[in-house]
Amino acid sequence: MARDPRFVAVHRGGLLALSNHRLLASWAADCAEHVLPLFTAKYPDDDRPRRAIEAARRWSRGEATVGEAREAATAAHAAARSVTDPVAQAVCRAAGHAAGTAHMADHELGAAAYAIKAVRLATEAGAGPDPRCVDQTEAGRRECQWQRERLPEAIRELVLSDQERRNSKFRSVFV
Repeated sequence: MARDPRFVAVHRGGLLALSNHRLLASWAADCAEHVLPLFTAKYPDDDRPRRAIEAARRWSRGEATVGEAREAATAAHAAARSVTDPVAQAVCRAAGHAAGTAHMADHELGAAAYAIKAVRLATEAGAGPDPRCVDQTEAGRRECQWQRERLPEAIRELVLSDQERRNSKFRSVFV
């Protein structure tokens, strides 16, 4: 699948304004941060996912370089490879994609999808963030809804259309 020009920065010949790129990174950080407790509960001394989320936020405010965000993304993905728990791995991947959004805006869906995956897996394991929810599909639907409620209006249609366009790539997590 070719890169969607809506996610390519204007200065690289695409259609994405810097202000919307920064909103995508901030929203991706929101998605990853929402599930971060699922990681920190098991690995309280590993701060790589948290640092990746912080890097995404700093970049979204213009306080970090793309290189710094990429470095934090790489560290979060390394954290995913260093643990065996699939919930923790998904949280690390969500954080890595959030920081990676600074480099490539279309990583925003990776952050959202891995956050949904983390919630689904945690629900299966009995440790989901919503104790009322015991069904993986329902837990994923609720997480997706939570994410959508936090979408800034300026990027709402962009993200929703991207979810629709690439949902099959992400195993249909965006319901």
